[in-house]
Amino acid sequence: MAGSEPTLTHRTILAIAVPVMISNVSTALIGVVDTGVVGRIPGAAYIGGVALGSLVFTFVFWAFGFLRMGTTGLTAQALGSGDKDEIVAVLLRAMLVALAAGGLLILLQWPIREIAFALVEGSDAVEALARRYFDIRIWAAPVTLANYALLGWFIGLGRTGTGLVLQLVLNLTNIALDALFVLGFGMDVRGVATGTLLAETVAVGAGLWLVVRHLGGIRDLRLSKKILAPDRLRRTLGVSADIMIRTLALVFVFVWFVSRGARQGDTILAANTILMHFVSTSAYFLDGLAFAAEALAGRAVGAAHRRGLRAAARITTQWSVGTSAAIALVLFAAGPALIDVLTVDAASRDAARGFLPWAAAAPLLGVWAFQLDGIFIGATRTTDMRNAMLAATGVFLAAWWLLSPYGNHGLWAAFYVHYLARIGSLFCYYPRLVRSVPE
Repeated sequence: MAGSEPTLTHRTILAIAVPVMISNVSTALIGVVDTGVVGRIPGAAYIGGVALGSLVFTFVFWAFGFLRMGTTGLTAQALGSGDKDEIVAVLLRAMLVALAAGGLLILLQWPIREIAFALVEGSDAVEALARRYFDIRIWAAPVTLANYALLGWFIGLGRTGTGLVLQLVLNLTNIALDALFVLGFGMDVRGVATGTLLAETVAVGAGLWLVVRHLGGIRDLRLSKKILAPDRLRRTLGVSADIMIRTLALVFVFVWFVSRGARQGDTILAANTILMHFVSTSAYFLDGLAFAAEALAGRAVGAAHRRGLRAAARITTQWSVGTSAAIALVLFAAGPALIDVLTVDAASRDAARGFLPWAAAAPLLGVWAFQLDGIFIGATRTTDMRNAMLAATGVFLAAWWLLSPYGNHGLWAAFYVHYLARIGSLFCYYPRLVRSVPE
């Protein structure tokens, strides 16, 4: 029997979105602090080394983004339908997948490293530093993926305050350890990787403790058959496969962007790295509202409540558009000063200022892609998401080929075309999504 769908208000949206925004800001600060810490070391290669090393793990770990996104959608729908057993079973399935996948990544670290650095090009100095980073951080794979599952579960429950606590434990610990190891112990990129490994481990311990506390009030769970029920497994695996393909296509775009920038030299690589921190930080703010759309859209779908789905889409988008405009104004005004904070290298500063308008305006377009992603994830319309992202990736490559004569400006323009392709593709699927939910 479907659960009841609560009336949505601006207060409801903000109660979910604001804690996610705060936790996401702390996540964004990790990259900013990493860049700022190694930016105290003269030379662009250190920033580039962390950038390439982090990019490899973005590629590897984002492939398992379904552990966050799929868990959110499936949990929210179980909550909307009032199925307490399934709420817990979703988490247990996700944790089993996370631990198995993380262990496999450790076993396959040599081929992963060699393939990754063959695809992601940089100077010899940058690649040597990035390899040092990889060899340490790969050992965090099981706990990193487990943290994805835990965060997705709490967001799906609408308990973003709990998710905030978990993310703050992870991110603040990471920031403190990175600064300690690099500035205090002189460990360069190895300190950044070690700090991340230890912080992820601490966060898993905190997350499991929070789960036990939350489940303390749930009794009479009959999970032994539900966890491995064939129909549930098929649905979970189908959602996971679609999101994995979609995420790999998205990561490919970012890998291509960074690698094409790296071919233009260490200075352009460093400048693009700094500016992409601005883009990712703005995305972290906007993702707070997209995550609210995920949780509320999923709950509405689980409760078979079309009006609730439309309300979640409308109210979260209103807040997202206003937030994106505010972020863009801040980036245009404060961008030059922020660039100076992140690097002392004069050439990198000058290059980043030259391309700043591209990064500052990105939130105005990206907001629509993030909102649509949130709605489709909550509704677990993952096949549509997969197809839309594959189409957008093809459009991006065509745009890059046409615009490549314009150098780094052409690369940024192709990135914008990718946003437009994502938005247009998902808008084509949106009416069918809405019609699939009963009135």
